[in-house]
Amino acid sequence: MKMRSIADLVAGTAVFAGLDAATLDAVAGCGRNVHFDASETIVQAGAPAEHFWILRRGRVDISISAMPSETTTITRLGPGDLLGASWVAAPYRVVFDASAVEPTDAVEFDASCLRARCEEDHTLGFVLYRNVAAVMRNRLHAARMQLLDLCDARDG
Repeated sequence: MKMRSIADLVAGTAVFAGLDAATLDAVAGCGRNVHFDASETIVQAGAPAEHFWILRRGRVDISISAMPSETTTITRLGPGDLLGASWVAAPYRVVFDASAVEPTDAVEFDASCLRARCEEDHTLGFVLYRNVAAVMRNRLHAARMQLLDLCDARDG
């Protein structure tokens, strides 16, 4: 069985779409494989956005805490999804909480490493920021639809 490189593991994902093999190899130098156990907190709102993840296996819930004892799940992510977009824009602080729902494998990227690579290679920076923006646009649309469903349910 052939070992797959970090570049191989993330090559087909939306975040890294459009990168040539050499650039993808350079980006992969900022990544490493990680594992999260079921119910493990991956990141909490307010923390520095030092990493982001491409999920390979498992499921992760993105949630917000309205009150200390009340958490609301916004969305559930799965294989191929981006976890964490706060690394792309200052002040580089996490906005949501994220916890593994089941055992989860991911490629974790060092955000400062990748931001430095984007500064060195503006084409890489443009492609990554464009791809992350597209992912976030899709998530905002999904959140909007979820809110509309909630409003309809309350009105009905």
